Amino acid sequence: MLKHDDVWRAIDSLARQYNLSPSGLARQAGLDPTTFNKSKRVTSQGKKRWPSTESIAKILAATGASLAEFVNIIGEENAGAIAQRIPSLDTLQSSKDGYFDHQGAPSEEGWDEILAPHIEDRNAFALEISGSRYEPVYRDGDLIVVSPGASIRRGDRVLIKQHGGGIMICQLVRESARRIELAQVGNSSASTALQNKDVAWMSRIIWASQ
Repeated sequence: MLKHDDVWRAIDSLARQYNLSPSGLARQAGLDPTTFNKSKRVTSQGKKRWPSTESIAKILAATGASLAEFVNIIGEENAGAIAQRIPSLDTLQSSKDGYFDHQGAPSEEGWDEILAPHIEDRNAFALEISGSRYEPVYRDGDLIVVSPGASIRRGDRVLIKQHGGGIMICQLVRESARRIELAQVGNSSASTALQNKDVAWMSRIIWASQ
């Protein structure tokens, strides 16, 4: 079971490793400087406060530390509430047939594994961006985590698989009963529309290691 003190101790340890105070770590991550103050870790009523997954992702991005490094500080046996191992491919592989089922969940063969933030979707997977197609939003080597089970709203970034075609990373503009309007990620001036019948599946991108 993940322990409150272990998580906060890991944040303090990460700050020290990068010669920062907890408030300095918060500032570097673009958070309120008091986010990690000791006074913020327990409410006046004695209720424990936990750092959010988003704030942890931001401090990892700000320091350049990996999620695996943070989990190692906590102890992997206690880290299941913030991290898990999920299937992983690069975007070039994922365009080929055989890696997904008809609902967009990973098939059982051909995948690697990575450590990623904990996700309430047993079919979640990660893709490593290959090349410059999606710059400047996603760069070569960035990881995106995709959740086939997550609800999708206008403005969300999505992964789309077309029947008989490859995958695309786009932003959902509008979806009707007949077609899906999309803005291409990496080129804000470009847009496209697909007929619903031509789309095998569409899943939401819920996290990126930028």
